[in-house]
Amino acid sequence: MGTRQVALSVNGAPIELDYFVQGFIDHAVGGMLESLEGTGEIETVDLSIDGGSVGVTLNSATVPVNPFVTSIIKSTVIGMVSTLKGVGEVKTLNISIKR
Repeated sequence: MGTRQVALSVNGAPIELDYFVQGFIDHAVGGMLESLEGTGEIETVDLSIDGGSVGVTLNSATVPVNPFVTSIIKSTVIGMVSTLKGVGEVKTLNISIKR
């Protein structure tokens, strides 16, 4: 995989990510989205979590997510991100990935 850019903000504050964490988030989020039907190749991802809602934009198109997918994405991403230094309780979260 070539150069990628991964940006993360939690509760409106940007979180600094090293190369390893950027790759980990890219692969984890990419793997979840690639498993969804009809998603195709990933160039850009914008993922947001706000309370109980999850929004996913893939290659500038909104990806519909049912309650099951919402729950899996929310639990997985919050579990992964909450372990990072400087992250406390996650109320809102935004991840932007450009490959």
